[in-house]
Amino acid sequence: MSVTAGQVEAGQAIYTKSLLSTYDWFVLRFSNRVVWKCPSHNILALYNQHVSNNHLDVGVGTGFFLDRCYFPSTHPRLALFDLNPNSLEFTARRMARFQPETYRMNVLEPIVVEVPRFDSVGMNYLLHCLPGTIQSKAIVFEHLKSLMNHGGVLFGATLLHEGVKRSWLAKRFMKVYNTKGIFTNTEDNLDGLKQILKQHFSESSVEVIGSAALFWGKNK
Repeated sequence: MSVTAGQVEAGQAIYTKSLLSTYDWFVLRFSNRVVWKCPSHNILALYNQHVSNNHLDVGVGTGFFLDRCYFPSTHPRLALFDLNPNSLEFTARRMARFQPETYRMNVLEPIVVEVPRFDSVGMNYLLHCLPGTIQSKAIVFEHLKSLMNHGGVLFGATLLHEGVKRSWLAKRFMKVYNTKGIFTNTEDNLDGLKQILKQHFSESSVEVIGSAALFWGKNK
């Protein structure tokens, strides 16, 4: 399945400044709990388990979890990668206390910027917004691994179409989002996610909560 520039644009274009002002309430408080049946405290726990003092966040949204998680020190190195300039600006402002590095880029493309490597990479609610199949989306792991130190961990959450429990409401929301191009996850399934993690990491784990899969992978 070939991916067009228009498909990539559609997955991130919704994140306007006005939408970002309501994102935390609608997506992370209402939708996570009521629609996807994965309350945000589960994702926050994933951040608290894996975030390091040398962290990269990809597909940053509003920085909700970065703002609430516990970094191991009070002065971590924090970098933000996103294709959407509104999300980058919103999250950089929210996390200004850490003076984050910001990079506008498409994670489906090879990463050409030269930066010191990271010990942790967060990738929350990004995969289901990327065009392609779960297999073709695996290229993002290859790209991000090039930015990770030995023993580093990549972690995140994604909403799956198959292999998870989807309520009637979740099915309706996913259908609308896929029709509009906000999601491209009709071919995203639990077995496929587990398979690509095993392909790219020597150690990995996937936990299903509602319609969401919380995952991590690292190379020893």
